[in-house]
Amino acid sequence: MPDTHTPQTTAVNRATVIADLRAELARQGLDAFLLPRFDAYQGEYIAPHDERLAHVTGFTGSAGMAIVTRDIVAVFVDGRYTVQLGNQSPGPLFSHHHIFDEPPEDWLARHAGEGWIIGFDPMHYPPAWFDRFAGGARLAGARLQAVAQNPVDQIWADQPAPPMGRVTEMPLQYAGKSTLDKCSDLTGAMAAEDLALHVETQPDNIAWFLNVRGDDVAFNPMPQSFMLIGADGAIHWFVAAAKLAGEVAFNLPDSVRVHPPEAFLPTLSDMVSAGQGVSIDPDFSPVAVRLALEEIGARIVERRSALTLTKAQKNQTELEGLRACHIEDGVAWVEFSAWLAAEVPARAAAGNPLHEREAEQKMLALRQARAGFISESFNSISAAWGNAAMCHYATTEEMSAPILPENPYLLDSGGQYDTGTTDATRSFSFGQPRPEGYDVAYTAVFKAFYALSTLRFPRGTQGHHIDAICRRPLWDLGLDYDHGTGHGIGHRLSVHEHPQRIGKPYNPVDLVPGMVMSIEPGHYVADHYGIRIENLYAIVEAADGFLEFQNMTYAPIQTDMLITAHLSEEELSWLNAYHAEVLRRLSPLLSDQARAWAEVAMAPVSR
Repeated sequence: MPDTHTPQTTAVNRATVIADLRAELARQGLDAFLLPRFDAYQGEYIAPHDERLAHVTGFTGSAGMAIVTRDIVAVFVDGRYTVQLGNQSPGPLFSHHHIFDEPPEDWLARHAGEGWIIGFDPMHYPPAWFDRFAGGARLAGARLQAVAQNPVDQIWADQPAPPMGRVTEMPLQYAGKSTLDKCSDLTGAMAAEDLALHVETQPDNIAWFLNVRGDDVAFNPMPQSFMLIGADGAIHWFVAAAKLAGEVAFNLPDSVRVHPPEAFLPTLSDMVSAGQGVSIDPDFSPVAVRLALEEIGARIVERRSALTLTKAQKNQTELEGLRACHIEDGVAWVEFSAWLAAEVPARAAAGNPLHEREAEQKMLALRQARAGFISESFNSISAAWGNAAMCHYATTEEMSAPILPENPYLLDSGGQYDTGTTDATRSFSFGQPRPEGYDVAYTAVFKAFYALSTLRFPRGTQGHHIDAICRRPLWDLGLDYDHGTGHGIGHRLSVHEHPQRIGKPYNPVDLVPGMVMSIEPGHYVADHYGIRIENLYAIVEAADGFLEFQNMTYAPIQTDMLITAHLSEEELSWLNAYHAEVLRRLSPLLSDQARAWAEVAMAPVSR
């Protein structure tokens, strides 16, 4: 799944909300306010309690921010959300800006007034972002000021309560490594750098480290919490005690002490003395942490959290669990594909066409029938015709287009299972006529998918080194896509896991064995169609020391739209071998109807 997310918000009068917000800014003595989508945990998915950007602007995408001044509300998004922003946050109430082409810190430098006081919530910006905005403010002769009370919270009368999802244990049989062993690894690394404390504010890192899971935010099975780890191995976990199930509290190691979340910053200040080394993540910790440490005079070591990279390199138990849940997920994909192929033409002929939301719900029902399924891993993108050109598209009860035989369809969907997380995308067609250029683009997307899936690469390779290899078949036709080529995947954690990524932007993270990645090229024509093929792969080491992508996803790749004359013998051979493996692994688990369909749909393809 591309890095997207679309929550739903209730209808409110934005002009009234903005007027109330400006009045609150004036009350706090502020000339402007920086409003990110981030919550205190700097994550992609946030709880309804933290949808402040959506409350003020109506924009519900997964990435963006606004700068609210006395007379302008400037909203910044990337290319994925340009259309959505125009629909949800129309002018003249809002001005629209591309977050990369016109960075918000540059906008601030040009538009802020001399002497302005620009407010920000220090729990909602990481240090790296803070530094950018502080620089922009200085260029304008303005300054940033941390607020004690978030002004949006002050005017949001019906703001949902903070989440209180139940915390459960992640059994060692699935986790593969104990908390004490993970802590020993971390404190050993801390000792080598003379660090007194490690600050951890990423919920997925904490859940992985403590072998727990949670239910605070939809699709993300991890509790919202903070953690401090001392050089002596003492672990201070800042989580609401009411979230802890009995067995979790009982089974925590003796070295873990539980505190209320509001004690996080005071405890941090109490534990650190001037000159002591403390590690923080400049991209994923609140700048409030750095400001507190600077006040103490601590030696601050800013770097990616040590747990982020360790978590990304799955141990053998985690990899086995991921492989197992992909078999269950693959059964759901084949059953769905067989059902869809029959349902779309039959329903259309009967004058009662299948709708996008029905298809999405059918996939969920098929997953719910599989062993170990817990929930979806993200809001499925079930999209027909032009809706598939919007990477962020999500159906609602009121918005669900028909899937007609002449309309290509795309499903990007995944699940959280007891033993892992899944994410896959397939594109479907139900016969001719297809939109002009569709088959050419679909074939190019498959060639791009094949090119990266079969790549062998040396150690030291990073995601941006190989992104163009995937895009080359599309570039040859003058085509491209405006999202990343691949993202990391968690072990029953985040469907988008840091730090590994494949894409155009520079990302200095080596791809190493144990990482699990998506490969998902696509092509999108606004108002007409969208195409994407996505599998998950584990990175493994070959006998000669080179690295390879090892497939985890088992789902049919529809062949009707492939122009086989454009495919090499190697590409055809790979496709046929992939389908043979899907059939070999899944046939015994399929219904008779799905098996019969699959044997035809995945029959060998030739020129």
